[in-house]
Amino acid sequence: MHTHLAQVKEVCDELGVGMLGLGFDPKWRREDIGWMPKGRYEIMKRYMPLKGGMGIDMMKRTCTVQTNLDFESEADMVEKYRISLALQPLATALFASSPFYEGKPSGFQSFRSHVWTDTDPDRCGMLPFVFEDGFGFERYVDYLLDVPMYFVYRDDTYIDVAGQSFRDFMAGKLPDVAGHTASMGDWSDHTTTVFQEVRLKKYIEMRGADGGPWNRLCALPALWVGLLYDKGVQDQVWQLCRDWTVAEHQALRDAVPRQGLSVEFRGRSLAAWSRDVLALAREGLRRRKRFDSSGNDETGFLGVLDAIAESGRTPAEELLDAYHTRWGGSVDPVFEELRY
Repeated sequence: MHTHLAQVKEVCDELGVGMLGLGFDPKWRREDIGWMPKGRYEIMKRYMPLKGGMGIDMMKRTCTVQTNLDFESEADMVEKYRISLALQPLATALFASSPFYEGKPSGFQSFRSHVWTDTDPDRCGMLPFVFEDGFGFERYVDYLLDVPMYFVYRDDTYIDVAGQSFRDFMAGKLPDVAGHTASMGDWSDHTTTVFQEVRLKKYIEMRGADGGPWNRLCALPALWVGLLYDKGVQDQVWQLCRDWTVAEHQALRDAVPRQGLSVEFRGRSLAAWSRDVLALAREGLRRRKRFDSSGNDETGFLGVLDAIAESGRTPAEELLDAYHTRWGGSVDPVFEELRY
């Protein structure tokens, strides 16, 4: 990753372009930002305002860092998915780095995470059914089949079928694509149009973290790999969160964008919970015994998160302190201090 980003930065420097380690655009308005020229985006930008107030903000002004992880079996997927969904708010808090909105503090520590609460309820959120008995591949597919479509891609063209049923498409009943039924390629496209906190494909996507500076990028895969790639540690993590209720999952998801690590959960701060979780992740990475050329294992990537958890202060809170003190009430210094 370091080699890749160094190459990207070299090209950016030649073009006079910068990459910024934040989760939400700190300064510019929607109308100040152009659209990526993608056919599917034309459809999405028409449909999204029908479903929520911030879908366009999601498309234009948010940035996340994600990690994709493998699973070994359906049963392993189920446990990994449940753990990932339960702990996603904790990851959101540890990586919260989007406190600004159009040049001012927004009142949120992760405004990016808040945006997803008003994007599209049909395809976002915490998915309570994941924690129900019988959850597996089939139940997830049933859920996806009932998520309204955005488009069908035929002959290098995106056809607008926004809001229509994939089940009808499978049965050849979509009037805008008469004579066509769904293929596996169409199914693969459809699976990319759901935006839950954790998304299942042939792997599991962790989607809860804000974009951030270069020195935090490897911390995200280190966190999740440590928790989920050693069976013994994975079992311990599951014991930690297996009795959390659906209401508690949702309450955490709702509180974290504003309150970050100060959220109180079961009588403890989320910072305290995060220290326990990081200790488990560290044990999982230690057991993997993956070493670099200097003989260091992967636990070093967690150091930046350990510091955040010990302080109990999110990166967003540090940015807000800078804004109110040495930045003199301006967000402009962020473009230098968090530039890659």
